[in-house]
Amino acid sequence: MTLTASEPPDDVRRLERAFRCAALDPALSGVLLFDLEPRLVRPVAGLFAAILGEPGPPVARIPLGAATRDEELWTTSRLERQRDGIAFTVVPGPLVAAAGPPPLAVVPDLAHLSFAGTRAAVQLLGADVVCVEQPGLRLLDRSRARWLAVCRSEDAGRVTPHLLDRFALRLAVPGLRTVPAEWPHKTPSVPGALAVSTDEAVTRVQEIVGPGAGPRRSLALARLARALATLGGQREVTAAHCDEAARLIGLRITEAPPTADRTDDGTPRPLPPPLPPPGDTAPRGARSEKRPRPADEAPLLASGPAQGVGPAPGAPAGTPYPEDEAAALREFTPLRNPWQRRSGPGSARGAVVGTRRARDLRDLALVRTVREAAMHQRVRGQTEFTVTPVDLHSNVRAPAPERLLTLLLDHTCRGDWDWQDALTPFLQWAYTTRAALHVVEVGGADARDELRAESFAARGVLDPRVLAALYRAKGRATPLAHGIEQAGRALRQAFRLQGSALAEAWLVVVTDGRGNVPLRASHTGRLRGPVGAQGVEDSLAAAAPLAALDRGRLRVAVVDAARTPYGDLPFALAETLDATVVEGREGHGS
Repeated sequence: MTLTASEPPDDVRRLERAFRCAALDPALSGVLLFDLEPRLVRPVAGLFAAILGEPGPPVARIPLGAATRDEELWTTSRLERQRDGIAFTVVPGPLVAAAGPPPLAVVPDLAHLSFAGTRAAVQLLGADVVCVEQPGLRLLDRSRARWLAVCRSEDAGRVTPHLLDRFALRLAVPGLRTVPAEWPHKTPSVPGALAVSTDEAVTRVQEIVGPGAGPRRSLALARLARALATLGGQREVTAAHCDEAARLIGLRITEAPPTADRTDDGTPRPLPPPLPPPGDTAPRGARSEKRPRPADEAPLLASGPAQGVGPAPGAPAGTPYPEDEAAALREFTPLRNPWQRRSGPGSARGAVVGTRRARDLRDLALVRTVREAAMHQRVRGQTEFTVTPVDLHSNVRAPAPERLLTLLLDHTCRGDWDWQDALTPFLQWAYTTRAALHVVEVGGADARDELRAESFAARGVLDPRVLAALYRAKGRATPLAHGIEQAGRALRQAFRLQGSALAEAWLVVVTDGRGNVPLRASHTGRLRGPVGAQGVEDSLAAAAPLAALDRGRLRVAVVDAARTPYGDLPFALAETLDATVVEGREGHGS
């Protein structure tokens, strides 16, 4: 069925109400959408910007991603022609611009937002007054920017709570499939002042969120109810507005207790008597005789208050707080860059995330240096453009991983054995040191080609793919030689690209040594004739060159699966790799 312009889908109406509330109240400046399809991020942001700009000029959209820097958010450089020449000035950046409609910051993936973007969101969202101190600019003003962020529900556990709590409006929109070109409804007339919250509304908010919720969630629901009441032309917030706000963001609500109505003169009207229970046909004035209860019959206890089961009527699927049930781990200090070992030219690697005053002449930020010098040309009174040592600035780069953990997982050796205990020390080391990961898998049940090994690179152990790889079902083939070859290629590439910046690396091989796929079969994708011991011999041959790598920084461990027969194969592989053998499990399995 095709929907007309006057009958938008439910998710579209929810977006419209949420965006209008965010445009009305600066306290609701952050809107977080869960499970929005990536192709809809741009049209949804366009519709939000259209609401913010009604009926004035278009709204400036500021994209924020994994490479966003501080210089792109807080300040903007301008060259202006004046009477005595060209002057260089620094004005507020797009996030704190005072002219025009409120800007819209768009975050396509909140879980991969950069440090600069995360700090800006924590500082601006929900703040009444913002103090910005940047080189050449000091600003004390109200935050006008609105934020639209998108995140997957399974990634909510990876985002710091400091950032999630700043988004007062959260909507789960997994069923949104299309977005109209323009809103089907016109902007309603809104009174000048926001509605006033009443004691009834405050009590109802506490009943909805429950006693265990934090103060930010209660404030978010109360402010949303206030915005809905204002949009409806009401001067006071009632319990009905609180219920409407809960349904809008997908919270489950229970029926509110009945309250006494009031007559025209303001006196409370008495509540009607309760209805008789079902099946009771006796008139109201008649008295029914009570049946005597036998002595051995236990008395019936009164039932408690009614509790809602399942989602509330009219509430959308999904929860606005998926982080409460997320199984993913969070970083310990997500708002702080990890320590980085400075080792000569290696410190000039990594993505540029900002600038600072230079301490030497390496890795200079040329644009920032020229801008700093241009700000002081008039004060210096020189006819030529001059750069002094105080103008020099150097780049601040995101720290490259100084440690690397390479895991080679042979799924065919696991069976009923849980290798988590054997791998926990290595994973804990990678987590505490923020090491990068490279995982190589052989013998997985869902491998695209069972004759080849598969691998992927991860920023850390918190990547969801790492947890999925640890509990993958086993398959039939074991291309162990191809897996060792891929692990060696990843280590050589890391040592070649990072050089001396890579301080320490681990190679952990979990296998029983029974490679039944020759290396030639993995390269060609064809297995011909009987295999015999060719797969094992190719594994040892592929492992021999790894013993010549830099053992001052590389450590190798082989986790023994302790399977019989051929229990000596892991030890032969460890001898070839010059590795330490780690006991995987006690006893021997089949």
